Amino acid sequence: MDERRTVKVSKYLSKHLRHQPERIGLTLDENGWVAVEELLRAAALHGSAISRAELDHVVAANDKRRFTICRGVEGDRIRAHQGHTVAVDLGLPPAEPPVYLYHGTVARVMDAIRTEGLRPMARHHVHLSPDGETATRVGARRGRPLVLTVDAGAMHRAGHVFRVSANGVWLADAVPPRFLRPCG
Repeated sequence: MDERRTVKVSKYLSKHLRHQPERIGLTLDENGWVAVEELLRAAALHGSAISRAELDHVVAANDKRRFTICRGVEGDRIRAHQGHTVAVDLGLPPAEPPVYLYHGTVARVMDAIRTEGLRPMARHHVHLSPDGETATRVGARRGRPLVLTVDAGAMHRAGHVFRVSANGVWLADAVPPRFLRPCG
């Protein structure tokens, strides 16, 4: 499978497993799962046929490990690890974070971040990276990246809850400005 097709399928899956399942007639269960066969059938009916081999390749090869397939007796199911704008309960237990986490962003939103901190916007959580390199890649998707250091240890001690998804992305409801500083 060539790289362009991999990216196209990954974006299609993100759109429909995280944001707009109803657009192709899917209904995610309360935890964000949908039957693989139902997904493949819906994609084909809406002009975007994906083979099972392509789906498996994207799940295995995605550099951000955005998706997981659960193989079960009643058939395989798929879901996105995080980043949903639709209501789902990923069932992630609270976790003690490392002392520092990182968030990649761009200069044009820094005034709002200084005032309001990090907010989830349309998503359910703020996404935090375990290292500055990953945060840099995340920020670079929107322009020249700036990396913020999150004093996750202090936040945790202050009663803020963290969760970690299966692909290593740390999630928080919000990050108040007092727990942020420029990286470096």
